[in-house]
Amino acid sequence: MDTFTPPTITHTMANPDGERDPQALLGLLWLASPALPLGGFSYSEGLESAVEAGRVHDEASAAQWLLAQLHLTQARADLSVVAQALPAWRARDWTTLLTLNAWTRRTRESAELRLQSEQMGHAVLHWLQGLRPHTLPDPGLDEVPAALQPPTYPVAYAWALATLTPNTLPTAHALLAAGFAWCEAACQAAVKAVPLGQNAGQRLLAQLRAALPAAVHVALSQPPGQRQCFAPMLAILSARHETQYSRLFRS
Repeated sequence: MDTFTPPTITHTMANPDGERDPQALLGLLWLASPALPLGGFSYSEGLESAVEAGRVHDEASAAQWLLAQLHLTQARADLSVVAQALPAWRARDWTTLLTLNAWTRRTRESAELRLQSEQMGHAVLHWLQGLRPHTLPDPGLDEVPAALQPPTYPVAYAWALATLTPNTLPTAHALLAAGFAWCEAACQAAVKAVPLGQNAGQRLLAQLRAALPAAVHVALSQPPGQRQCFAPMLAILSARHETQYSRLFRS
């Protein structure tokens, strides 16, 4: 069989804001993929405990729960952190990154949520390091302060975005990828925990997809002083999950 030699692309498809750069799109698709070895599939973020408590029991209640979580914790907290951490990674702004990382740790209201953020942040770092020499993380570990090794998950995810996408990529596009990755993982957790069928899971994902642009808008427009992660029932159920008798997901 003859060997195939791919054609050499000698022109660029990128415009000034990066919207037509194929590598930008491929980087976003990669980072939104559920196949990434980050361990998010092993956490339910309080959903399994909500099922145990009877708060989530069917497709409609699962949609209500996940939409509330998208707007209350993702838009106002994690996506907002990613929005501010992405330009900070590009600028090597260690002061901002350390502040965002400390805020993320401080606002995880249960041991389970904090452990998830720490372990998934470590997984992002390990994954990026494993891409060498094909994709060398920039900045390298020797430049990063020890307090950011490893960073919490939203700060680490912003590092991955800074590594795998061009600097011209609009931050809103980066947040859509980050948000969709969360939406897909949350829907799969609901399929397993409620439980629901795969078609019901896709209907959930459709509702979250429709709501995601508004969540991204909130994350982008939120000043640092207004960023918050106040979801007391989520914190209570996450804490209860740590001692739940029967569990599918990690605690």
